Amino acid sequence: MSALFEPITLRSLTVPNRVWMPPMCMYSAQPVGPETGVATDFHLAHYATRAAGGAGLVIVESTAVRPEGRISPYDLGLWNDRQQESLARVAAQISALGAVPVIQLGHAGRKASTDRPWQGGAPVPAGDIGWQAVGPSTVPFGSNPSPSELTVEEIQEIVRSFAASAERALAAGFKAVEIHGAHGYLTHSFLSPVSNHRTDGYGGSFEGRTRFALEVTRAVRAVWPEDLPLLFRVSATDWLDDRESWTADETVLLARELKKAGVDLLDVSTGGNVKEAAIPVGPGYQVPFAARIRAESGLATSAVGLITEPVQAEKIIADGQADVVLLGRELLRNPYWPQQAARELGGDRRWPVQYGYVVGSRG
Repeated sequence: MSALFEPITLRSLTVPNRVWMPPMCMYSAQPVGPETGVATDFHLAHYATRAAGGAGLVIVESTAVRPEGRISPYDLGLWNDRQQESLARVAAQISALGAVPVIQLGHAGRKASTDRPWQGGAPVPAGDIGWQAVGPSTVPFGSNPSPSELTVEEIQEIVRSFAASAERALAAGFKAVEIHGAHGYLTHSFLSPVSNHRTDGYGGSFEGRTRFALEVTRAVRAVWPEDLPLLFRVSATDWLDDRESWTADETVLLARELKKAGVDLLDVSTGGNVKEAAIPVGPGYQVPFAARIRAESGLATSAVGLITEPVQAEKIIADGQADVVLLGRELLRNPYWPQQAARELGGDRRWPVQYGYVVGSRG
């Protein structure tokens, strides 16, 4: 049996294979009005296709816990009933096609209120569809406008919003929640001294800078069923070796604390907090971080980043570098990559019944 196509169990949840779809923003929701942040037919087809393609678990894109937490005005949200209803359709369809539905909950922080990337991604000024971004400090991201510094009361309200959205995710039928703590968004910006210049209990030391991440995690874990898993996505490094920043050493320490707080798997990415960071992008370039964190924290990890070939993915799992691989761009190019990899590696193929009776094991 291929290691890539062995099931993995987290708490009571068993996922049929180790090929998962990571959260990737589609910027395809309505920006204003009663349909703000609501999943559309595009989202339904997009996620259903990857489930039909054989991904064992599908993570719905970063979904904001508050209106001002959206990366763009076109992001999904989960703070009201209409959004919950639309996402319930998505979760149900993913499940019906044999994959496990998961949703990533996030807050964009100082990187909020920007345009769609294919329209340039520039900041959208406060006004009709834009708003004032917030952060741990007034440090801007690149040339973006300076965010407003959050008060302690505002921080605590955001923590409660994560928990409230997690409750909605459960009601919508998702089997796990992933907290977005990566890529320079709010949680990551608290972690890194590059973006967090606070002098109160949410800044300064490692303990202060990780306080927000751990409070969010504990709040979500408190409302999430004990028998269902909780995931956390982290940027393992800011890629700034020559200045004080968030590092792999600190990520290992955070992973140990997250495990104590009830996290079951760390989704390991890197970067996103500093525009000028020099990132050595190449096949599997982030895998060593997942391997180190797994070995030194005892927490299960997933690996992501230019994983494109079945043999490459198989080796990552077989060698114990990570427990799971996440394929992003490759699943956009080829939704049926898992089915094709299973044929190549000798793994179990899970066609939807509507396809399987036609293509069978030969397809």
